[in-house]
Amino acid sequence: MKVDEKGHTVTLKDTQGDINAFREKIESEYNSFKNLNIILDVTQDTGLGLNDILSFLSLSNKHRKSKKSFVMVVNDFDFNEVPDEMIVVPTVLEAHDIIEMEEIERDLGF
Repeated sequence: MKVDEKGHTVTLKDTQGDINAFREKIESEYNSFKNLNIILDVTQDTGLGLNDILSFLSLSNKHRKSKKSFVMVVNDFDFNEVPDEMIVVPTVLEAHDIIEMEEIERDLGF
């Protein structure tokens, strides 16, 4: 796992290609990231299905409840399948844009 922290956001990149091991590692180290917005970059993982993405749903809900953003970056995926509770985008740049918009919304009290 590669960790890149910039300002109020941390990008966690899966370098092993094993989505389950990646999720377990994030869950075990969650306290290190809980006060930051999180971007999960799983663009190197191929063949991810909806169940793989949904395995992060409880972590996403927990993080968003604490008024922080949680965005997944996934390549080659049908983004319409993802439930509204999760944010899944195709690029890291788009993930940063969403976090900035959510930060503005939080600052305005939405």
